[in-house]
Amino acid sequence: MTASVNYAQLSPLSFLDRSVLVYPDKPAVIHGDAVYTYAQYSERVSRLAAALQARGVGRADRVAILAPNVPAMLEAKFGPMRIGAVLVPLNIRLSSQEIAYILNHSGARALIFDSEFADTVRGLRADVPGVETYVQIVDAVPKADDIPGPEYEEFLHAAPARPTAVEPLDELDPICINYTSGTTGFPKGVVFHARGAWINAIGEALETGMNWRSVYLWTLPLFHCNGWCFPWAVAAVGATNVCLRKVVPSDIYRLIRQQRVSHMCCAPTVLTALYSSPDAEGQDLAGVTIATAGAPPSPLVIRTMEGMGAQVLHMYGLTETYGPYTICAKQPGWSSFEPQERARLTARQGVPFGVAGDGLRVVDEEMRDIPRDGEAMGEVVMRGNMVMTGYFNDPEATAEAFRGGWFHSGDLAVCHPDGYVELKDRAKDIIISGAENISSQEVEKVVMEHPGVLEVCVVGVPDDKWGEVPKAFVVRRPGADVSGEAIIEFTRERLAHFKCPKHVEFGELPKTATGKIQKFVLRDREWKGREKRIHG
Repeated sequence: MTASVNYAQLSPLSFLDRSVLVYPDKPAVIHGDAVYTYAQYSERVSRLAAALQARGVGRADRVAILAPNVPAMLEAKFGPMRIGAVLVPLNIRLSSQEIAYILNHSGARALIFDSEFADTVRGLRADVPGVETYVQIVDAVPKADDIPGPEYEEFLHAAPARPTAVEPLDELDPICINYTSGTTGFPKGVVFHARGAWINAIGEALETGMNWRSVYLWTLPLFHCNGWCFPWAVAAVGATNVCLRKVVPSDIYRLIRQQRVSHMCCAPTVLTALYSSPDAEGQDLAGVTIATAGAPPSPLVIRTMEGMGAQVLHMYGLTETYGPYTICAKQPGWSSFEPQERARLTARQGVPFGVAGDGLRVVDEEMRDIPRDGEAMGEVVMRGNMVMTGYFNDPEATAEAFRGGWFHSGDLAVCHPDGYVELKDRAKDIIISGAENISSQEVEKVVMEHPGVLEVCVVGVPDDKWGEVPKAFVVRRPGADVSGEAIIEFTRERLAHFKCPKHVEFGELPKTATGKIQKFVLRDREWKGREKRIHG
C-alpha cells in the first residue's frame, strides 16, 4: 500500500527524522568523552548508508556487524535501512565457524567489525567468499592492519553526506535478520520488518515511561534482538543513548551517577552481578527503571534491586517477537503489599504490551485455551504485528513455528485468574520424574531464596528408578560455606519432596553473551551416553 493523504508506511527511520527536527542539538549518543547530537547522529547514519551504497550495497542486500555496544552499532540500526538494505547483527561470543555459517546463510555482502574481534574475522575470511567489503571499527583496540578494508571513521568521512535516493521502504520489507542461539542445531535467521520494529519500539517507550528527558544505558547487548528494539525506542522519544562496551558493575554504577541514567535493560544474571558486587554498597538507584527479561527472574532478584531504589519492570518475549512482547503490568494495589509478595507477583510474565493487542494465549495440544486457575499448564502462543515475518530461507521451520495460525514459543506456562501468564519452563526443560512434571524454574526460585546462593540452574539428570530427577548447579555467594545437603534440606521445607534437588553441584554456570544460563550445556553433559527415558 502506498502512502496517501490518510496513510503512511511505518518505519523506525521516522523516529530519527523526527528527533533531528525537534532536538537537533540534544545529545543522542554518549560514549566516553565523545558526544553526538541528534544532528550529528543523523549525519553519521546517512554517511554510513552512502558509504555502503558506494560499495555496491543496495536494496535487500545484507550488511553484517560484529561489535560491542559502541556508537557504530547504534548507527547500523538505521544506516542500512536508509538504502533498503538488511542488517545482520552478530553475537560477539560466537566462533569464527559459527559466524561464517551466518554470513554465508544470510548472504552478507559487507562485514563491519570491531578490531577487538580481528582474530575471529581472520579465522573466517577464507570461508565467506560472498563478503566483499570489510570495515573495521577502532575503539578500544588498535587496528588490525593485516585485514583489508577501511577503518570505520574513514569509511564515513570518505562518503557523500547522504546516499542517492532510493525507493521508499515498505513497512513489510525486511530490515534485519537476527540469528537465534542455535542451541538445538544450526541457528535460524529471524526476519524483522519495519512495521513490527516501529510498533515494538513504541510499545517499549510506552511501557517503560521513556520521554525526551530519558537517558538509556546500554547494558543489554545491541546485537541481541536489536537491543530488544530499544535503539528505535530511544530515537522515537528523543532520549539519550549511553554506550557501554562491557558490562562491569563498577562502570554501570559510575555511569548511572555521571549521566543520570533513567533506563536500562538487563538479564536477571546481570542484576545478580550488580547487587552482589562490592560496588553495590551504598548505591541509590532511585529514579532508575530497569526492564529485565531474557530469562525469568526470581522474586529475590526483583526485590533486591527494588530494595536499592530501582523500579523493576519484568518483560517477556523471544527473538521471534522482536524481543519483549508482554509486561508484568503493575496494579495500583500492589504498592501496599509486602516486598516479598510484590516481587512474587512481578516475577510473572504478565500481559501483552498495550500495542500488542490480544494475540497471546496459553493452549493445550489441541490449541484450546487452558483454564485460568494458575495450575493447568500449556504452551504460550502469539500472533500479531510483533511476530516475525518468518525464518530466513527456512520455510519448513517457519511453517512449524506458525502451525495453527499462531507462533509457538515452546514455553510452558500457567494462566492466573487475573489473566497474568507465568512461565513454568521451556518445553524441553520440564523434568518428568516418575511420571510427575517438575518445573525447573519453580525449584530454582526456591533455591535462590537460600542466603548462601548467588545463582542456580536446575536440570533433570538420569536416575535408574525415576527416569530423571532434579539436580541443582549452584554458584555460592562470596564468603558463603553452604553445603549441598543444606540446600536440599532448605528446599524440602518449602517444596513437595519429589520436586527437590536430589543432587547439588557447585561451580560457575555456562552463559550466553546476553547472560542467559545455558541449561542445555549442563543437561547434555549429564546425559552424555545415556538415553532419556520416562519412568511411570
